[in-house]
Amino acid sequence: MANGLILGIVKIGDLLLNNHITQTGNGQDISDIKLQIPEYQRPYKWTAKNANQLLDDILYAKSENKEAYRVGTLILHEDKERGCYNIVDGQQRTITFSLLLKALGAGPIAFLSQQLTMNPYNLHNVSNNYRAVVRRINNLTQMAKDDLLAFIEHNCELIVVITDDLSEAFQFFDSQNVRGKKLYPHDLLKAYHLREMTDLDVEQTEKVVKTWEDMDQKALSALFTDYLYRLKEWIRGNKAIELDEHNIDLFKGITGSDNYPYAQYYKGAFSYADRLNHSSIPFVTGLHKLSPFQLDTPIVAGKPFFDYAKHYFDILTDIQNNDKYEGYLINDNEIVKTLDLRAYRNGVGNRITRLLFDTAILLYADRFCPEKPVKEDLDLLNQYVVYAFVWAYSLRAQYTNVGWLTAQNYIMGMATKEGIVNSFNLYRTITEADSPMTLLSTLADRILPLSADRIAANAKQETIDEVDEETGIYQNYLHYFDVNGFRRA
Repeated sequence: MANGLILGIVKIGDLLLNNHITQTGNGQDISDIKLQIPEYQRPYKWTAKNANQLLDDILYAKSENKEAYRVGTLILHEDKERGCYNIVDGQQRTITFSLLLKALGAGPIAFLSQQLTMNPYNLHNVSNNYRAVVRRINNLTQMAKDDLLAFIEHNCELIVVITDDLSEAFQFFDSQNVRGKKLYPHDLLKAYHLREMTDLDVEQTEKVVKTWEDMDQKALSALFTDYLYRLKEWIRGNKAIELDEHNIDLFKGITGSDNYPYAQYYKGAFSYADRLNHSSIPFVTGLHKLSPFQLDTPIVAGKPFFDYAKHYFDILTDIQNNDKYEGYLINDNEIVKTLDLRAYRNGVGNRITRLLFDTAILLYADRFCPEKPVKEDLDLLNQYVVYAFVWAYSLRAQYTNVGWLTAQNYIMGMATKEGIVNSFNLYRTITEADSPMTLLSTLADRILPLSADRIAANAKQETIDEVDEETGIYQNYLHYFDVNGFRRA
């Protein structure tokens, strides 16, 4: 007992089949545990994808011969009047483990006999998830089923917190949530990929972690949530909603144990590029280093993920820094000088439009720019920047208000139904081009000038050519539509 809480560890088999807590902090167990889902609990929202992910994690832990596989925290409120233990936190995982045990033929499971609140989530997800894991388990041999059941019963564990004070239980739950909010998707990915780094010694692992932690964590979070996640979805023609714990598998990548032909291909490509880049060949021959990453291909799990994050962190930093002498890609660009004005940094619509512009340049640089571009590369990039700018800011120019729904429809090409000009998926167009010249030719045909009647009232200003005398920066982005021939009367 500490601060009014009983802390312990419970094996899944003990909790769900034997109804007792395996061990508390004082070394004792607790018998006759009757788990209850109280009415105030949220519905069972785990989907078949979540259930299958849990099963995959268990199978992987089993293959690694883990003696104890900790799968989370269970917070219980001991309701002495009703003689039960209400689940305050951990319901989703506990129900899913119960379904796994049932699918493996274990039982009886008293926890599953209770009546759940009648709502669409409970009605659909319980039965659907059970069918999903049954289909997976039916593909196993009987021996494999028995081994899996034994591993779940005896090796899978939950950290358990018990209190008889309901307010204290919620306070502990809230404190967990507060800490949980700090575990952004990139933090969860860090933990996942560290577990995959079984081939590195402690010194190498510490070096990887230090490089990660030395990066600005707010910027690193934005890299994944705003840029890389959205690019991955937009390239595939999907709307990008939000990166969270339910879809971070986009960045989990190919593990060392994956031996499918596609996995072998990408692991081989990465290994070849990595080995060549760390050899003397680029220095001796004067050739460019090979890029071991591409945004539209799978990631290799483990240390390559951390290299991947640093690689794109540096490219995005370069793109967003318009200093004349820093970086390789965007340097002293006239268009970017105007876009960097405070007037175009404030407001949701401006920030969304700028994100479209930056992601379009990031994807181009990823596909067509070597690590240290030469003049020819930069000339092509600067031509492309004009098209990326006109494409992104055609959205800003044609709408009085820009929100995420408007922007996603514009990217997907759906805004053409409203007569919006230049609504198409630029990201997919980039990935379909086999050279910068091919892309520029395509964009020359697809990106059209805006007529005066298409430009929203809030974008129209008589002072389009106004320039700040001190800095020489044009104050209205439409100036660059004019000088590049993308605005007509």
